[in-house]
Amino acid sequence: MTAKVSYAEVEVGTELPARSFAVDRANLVMYAGASGDFNPIHWRESFAKAVGLPDVIAHGMYTMAQGGRFVTDWVGDPGAVVDYGVRFSAPVVVPDEGGATLEFSGRVEEKLDDNKVVVALTARSGEQKVLTRAKAVVRLA
Repeated sequence: MTAKVSYAEVEVGTELPARSFAVDRANLVMYAGASGDFNPIHWRESFAKAVGLPDVIAHGMYTMAQGGRFVTDWVGDPGAVVDYGVRFSAPVVVPDEGGATLEFSGRVEEKLDDNKVVVALTARSGEQKVLTRAKAVVRLA
């Protein structure tokens, strides 16, 4: 695949279209199976509360993966992401009723050589920022 976004059409400050992803406990159970991370804080409410959490929380890597999905959906090619990193700033609490919503936005922060750009991401769940220093380097068409 080739990136669908061209280097020439973006500038520093170009905004990526915001996206929201619903998260429910079934998503967390499926992710646990795929990742092998069966920590009960991600699926068992009584355990999560016993260790001081407000409720079940999403896996950090699940949250990070949704940020990666946000970028790859924008660029149109998963192989275009050449570097990606985040810091986790708050857990994504996933109540049994209604689940949670991850909201992503982003903007081109820098244009590099070789058709690459740095995309800075913002990720929120409710009013809380859940990722900080979230950046992806993406090679555009």
